[in-house]
Amino acid sequence: MTTMTMHRATREPIIEVSDLRKTYDGRAVVDGVSFTVEEGEIFGFLGLNGAGKTTTVECVEGLRVPDSGRVRVAGLDPVADHEAVTGILGVQLQESALQSKLTVQEALELCSAFYPRPLDWKPLAERLGLTAKLTTRFGKLSGGQKQRLFIALALIGSPRIVVLDELTTGLDPRARRDTWELIEDVRNSGVTVILVTHFMEEAQRLCDRIALIDKGRITALDSPHGLVDRSPGSTVISFTPSAPLDNEDLAALPALRSVEHKEERITLSGTDETVNAVISLLVSKRITAHQLRVSDATLDDAFLDLTEV
Repeated sequence: MTTMTMHRATREPIIEVSDLRKTYDGRAVVDGVSFTVEEGEIFGFLGLNGAGKTTTVECVEGLRVPDSGRVRVAGLDPVADHEAVTGILGVQLQESALQSKLTVQEALELCSAFYPRPLDWKPLAERLGLTAKLTTRFGKLSGGQKQRLFIALALIGSPRIVVLDELTTGLDPRARRDTWELIEDVRNSGVTVILVTHFMEEAQRLCDRIALIDKGRITALDSPHGLVDRSPGSTVISFTPSAPLDNEDLAALPALRSVEHKEERITLSGTDETVNAVISLLVSKRITAHQLRVSDATLDDAFLDLTEV
């Protein structure tokens, strides 16, 4: 993406959070969260609504003051050094609004004026499908158009770090995938991306590492592939047998996690070892597996396994 300012990805922590805590009305919304984010990566927070994702990143942004713990953004305290942090960090909030009579172009030009080296907003507007809406007032935009505008405003200051909270909420499938490509370009230019989402496909597609947050705590932190591998049932095999299989034989399969019968079809969750054993069992019993399907577990499966839902 030629319009992005290039930042050298040192692969060193640009964000450091240690034992972060935030409580509201006696309830711990963020409860001892610790993590680091390397410069140049896409780091995701994945969890259900109310899990503590947004509160955590708002503490990183300096929009909320932690009750305790340590937060550093490029070595700066986001509360004590808030002005300096805002110069290197762009933010697309979960809920935002502009003055309803402001046009898209006016919003882009106004935001550009806040930064010493802003991006050229015209290519950015084109990439986000906003060019045809430049003269449209904010109050007349659809939900998806407003979302695209706020993504543009988060990027327009040429930040070293950009925080995107519920990036593609309200976007149609085509706009969602176009936005994913844009964020990949942003990361490839060296910008660090913090992505807050509850869309599993989005997290699996974009993130280098993901923190699963459940009830204010990080329950797992790994690459998408690593999280899937930690799921007890990392491989799923399903088929319709040409003859009944004994339940005891199925239960004896190695590394088996679960067995599901739906009419005549059998679905097993386990590992590659389970798949090999099923095939051997079918051969030994001279049973044919019709419509055989073998697939890896998804991030969705890992999330259910690694959080309390």
